[in-house]
Amino acid sequence: MAIGATERMDRMYRHQRHVYDLTRKWFLFGRDALIDRLAPPSGAHVCEMGCGTARNILRMARRYPWARLYGLDASGEMLKTAQARVARARLDGRVQLRHGLAEFRESYAQFGPSAGFDAVVLSYVLSMVPDWRGALDAAVGAVRPGGAVGLVDFHDVDRLPWPLAPGLRSWLARFDVTPRPEALDHLAALERQGLGRAETRTVLGGYAFLARFVRAS
Repeated sequence: MAIGATERMDRMYRHQRHVYDLTRKWFLFGRDALIDRLAPPSGAHVCEMGCGTARNILRMARRYPWARLYGLDASGEMLKTAQARVARARLDGRVQLRHGLAEFRESYAQFGPSAGFDAVVLSYVLSMVPDWRGALDAAVGAVRPGGAVGLVDFHDVDRLPWPLAPGLRSWLARFDVTPRPEALDHLAALERQGLGRAETRTVLGGYAFLARFVRAS
């Protein structure tokens, strides 16, 4: 299954990675808001699952110069672009990148730190992972007590006006993307279990959601 996911991602992004940031900025809304509200502490270790071209990691590096940054992605092709961008920015000493799948806690364990990350970021990742609940649970398990998981993703696009709703859903399906409004219910369930505290809000009338899950101390 892991090999299949990697091959699928590589086929999709082998050529798209060269124009990914230029095209996605028009519909991946909320990414900068997610980063700006992250507020990691001094000396923090921050990991992005699904780091893609390293667009978000480079922004976090500028926004939080005291943080150590880690990136994981299922696509080796995307990681080629990410590595090149990190090298051009001369951030090799602060950023580590590895291959990894979102639903496996072992992906995060490649880096440590042994006590867990101060923050884990998933930006438009859950909508691309069939086992999105496993991915969310793995992210929560990878942060230390008191650490936070930051999320942004497509929400209930069917609530958008016609013909925007069916058009967007059809477009997303071309890239194996499925909105995950039920992710907010899963966060609420984790909160009821005493695992942490969920803070959520929707963006642009429900187009996307922003969420922060602070793990219980």
